[in-house]
Amino acid sequence: MKVAVIVLNYNGWQDTLECVESLKNAQHPNLKSEIIIVDNNSSDGSQKRLSKIKYITLIENTQNLGYSGGNNTGIKYALDKDFNFILLINNDTYVDKNFFEHLYPALKIAEILSPKIYFAPGFEFHKSNYNKADLGKVVWYAGGKIDWQNILGSHIGVDEVDNGQFSESKEIDFATGACMLVKREVFEKIGLLDEKYFLYLEDMDFCVRAKKAGFAISFFPKAVVWHKNAASSGGSGSKMQDYYITRNRLLFAFKFAALKTKFAVLKQVTLQANDRIKRLALADFLTYRFGKSHADIT
Repeated sequence: MKVAVIVLNYNGWQDTLECVESLKNAQHPNLKSEIIIVDNNSSDGSQKRLSKIKYITLIENTQNLGYSGGNNTGIKYALDKDFNFILLINNDTYVDKNFFEHLYPALKIAEILSPKIYFAPGFEFHKSNYNKADLGKVVWYAGGKIDWQNILGSHIGVDEVDNGQFSESKEIDFATGACMLVKREVFEKIGLLDEKYFLYLEDMDFCVRAKKAGFAISFFPKAVVWHKNAASSGGSGSKMQDYYITRNRLLFAFKFAALKTKFAVLKQVTLQANDRIKRLALADFLTYRFGKSHADIT
């Protein structure tokens, strides 16, 4: 089986080096894999540094295409090269040394899956809540659920210390784009990531489209990843994160939700429009300005 591993880089070559090194050390003899780094027009010298890595393929975008567009560059490459599976993984992650060994059996049955993901030690939301022995076992993702009444995606188990309660595979609402394994047939049937999102919620959109097309989505906890939460967008709760989640939540609702819910979400965001970032997100949604924000939101 051939697996294309796509790592998107944007001004984060240090994280990317750690990520791909962990992927290299986790290789499985029965898998033919290729690590593909897609650089999203970084300005920190990433291209020069990453081009020195002998065991990867580097693709350089000439502009920042966001998470969706940047990964689509790698997905198109992988589909052209006839890979059976495509693994999307954030550059601010690193994988367990047995990652591919545990993932290998799932390749024969899975259509879309995500592994168990912990916070990387020191990147927890509530650092003071944990003992030193807990670090590295605090759950970031143990499956994804969609709240269709409020159009919110949530991670099962987030902030919990893993004491074995998340050890069973199960079907879930959405796989996370932080680490998502997808059969090529899914892309061939439903298309690529929706580039209107640019950043955030494109994984949820992709999974809803996949489920509508009849594909199953699973949480597979034997494979383990650690995540340096929200490193690429300035950290959890940043203005950039707030803008894209607000705008893209509206986009997602108007694509998939019931009519009553569409207008409930629109009303909710409108009532928050005294906040500059939410006001900008609402204006861009209403004027159909998607993709990368046209304004400075830092």
